[in-house]
Amino acid sequence: MTNLTYFLAWAYLDPRANYVGRRPPLSEEQIVNLLEPRDLYDGTPLLVRWWHWFSGILFHWDWGVGPTGQSVNEQVAYRMWVSAELMLGATILLTVLGIALGVYSASRQYRLGDRIAQGTSIITMNIPIVVAALGLVLLAIAFNETVGTTVFYVTGSSSIGVSGFFPVLVDTLQHIALPTLALVLIGYAQYHFLQRSLLLDNIKSDYVRMARAKGLTKQQAIRKHALRTSLIPVTTQVAFSIPAVFTGAVLTESIFAWKGMGQYFIETITKNDIHGVVAVAAFGAVITAFGAILADIAVVVLDPRVRVS
Repeated sequence: MTNLTYFLAWAYLDPRANYVGRRPPLSEEQIVNLLEPRDLYDGTPLLVRWWHWFSGILFHWDWGVGPTGQSVNEQVAYRMWVSAELMLGATILLTVLGIALGVYSASRQYRLGDRIAQGTSIITMNIPIVVAALGLVLLAIAFNETVGTTVFYVTGSSSIGVSGFFPVLVDTLQHIALPTLALVLIGYAQYHFLQRSLLLDNIKSDYVRMARAKGLTKQQAIRKHALRTSLIPVTTQVAFSIPAVFTGAVLTESIFAWKGMGQYFIETITKNDIHGVVAVAAFGAVITAFGAILADIAVVVLDPRVRVS
């Protein structure tokens, strides 16, 4: 699939376009001299270009360079950790919050707490990430002005010149707080509704009724029996959402100026960076496989029948 993506990228992207329209204009010879050493010259046969690219990965783990000469390896190595820093914490928080609210709502079906939780989730689920992010930015700026110091940073992933463990930790928390809160605000509702629906189905099942008949309270029956079964589809969905965690936060990274994989993916498309596009696709494929392994592990942990079989 990675090799197929390479050929598709060459069918739709044109690295030469990066040098067209410059002032002063570049000659054809100058453009060729820039593109040919980077295996991006369309005059070279496609199979020759592909072999140079593929053999570089196979023998040297070199994913090539972009039209402007930047190393794809360096870009991915830096940006994937930026995305991980931003997205993994937010994913954990929104998953825990969604599952907790789902259990709370299901155990109090149609009561006031359930109605309030569902109403709140419906509202937050329909808030666009742009609106949530910009709203939090405005609130943070107002808060900083009120207290007279910078508590929350609204752009960037870190400050320049900060050193030492605790200063770096505090600086990171100040930068990551707003984008994390924005992602949690709009993302937890999907797991809330999914967990609530699955848990309600399991609460009415025969094995939970049997547990109640043996003397367990409703809450005990939910925790010891219904919850474990209903968690399986939720954890599977979380595991398979990991690729989107890295490459899907385009708007969030753009608003808060985080140079992660999502922003890099857009840059590779707009700059006709064929090697970068293919590297992002390959990275997504690897993360998808990793998510599939995590999903299998989660099923084994949660379902005793799988362990026995």
